[in-house]
Amino acid sequence: MTLLVSARFTTTVAQMHQLPVDGLPEVAFAGRSNAGKSSALNVLCNRRRLAFASRMPGRTQALNFFAIGPQDQPNGFLVDMPGYGYATAPGAVRESWIGLAGDYLRTRQPLVAVVLMLDIRRGVTALDHGLLDWTPVTIPVLGLLTKADKLSRNQQQTALRTVRAELALRHPSRRFDLVLFSSTHRIGLEEASDRIAAFYRLTQDSDHSDDPDHPSADPDQHPHPDNAV
Repeated sequence: MTLLVSARFTTTVAQMHQLPVDGLPEVAFAGRSNAGKSSALNVLCNRRRLAFASRMPGRTQALNFFAIGPQDQPNGFLVDMPGYGYATAPGAVRESWIGLAGDYLRTRQPLVAVVLMLDIRRGVTALDHGLLDWTPVTIPVLGLLTKADKLSRNQQQTALRTVRAELALRHPSRRFDLVLFSSTHRIGLEEASDRIAAFYRLTQDSDHSDDPDHPSADPDQHPHPDNAV
């Protein structure tokens, strides 16, 4: 968990032209409101209120960027996307979110992965499917089935199988990894942290893919995880 605990706030982006130009890899955290995204970010980064560090009135529909890695040479960014599905938000706010989030997910070149929060009791909602439709199929998705502590172990496994089957049916060309997760009970914390950190490592490895002496040249160095859809 060393990489993620180095997270620190960098900038807030409300319009596409404000996006960082560093070209560093970005992993976006997305999810329906109340799916536990902020809690997941905070526990993964071992910070009490990291996800709220940049929140100001009127800016809640922005993208918040957190650098990770060394201070002088970051490995990349965590990108906290605002939750969706808030029924009380004004229409203009919803439209602004759709425009910013949709453009970011569809066109952002440094985006290397999406971590999608799915409330294990709700499963995959229509809004979750919509977000996945925005995201290019080349972008890997890690689904965290949040609030897993609310279910028994048998119920957790049933929900996991149900979500896996639905995602495979609705998005057959996309590869998913799924992790049972609970911020309060720290279920799946190490597994999720390792998988998120791996997104940055694999991006760095790809920069050396033409080097026969680099470990990434050996496909056996990157086995497929058991929880892949």
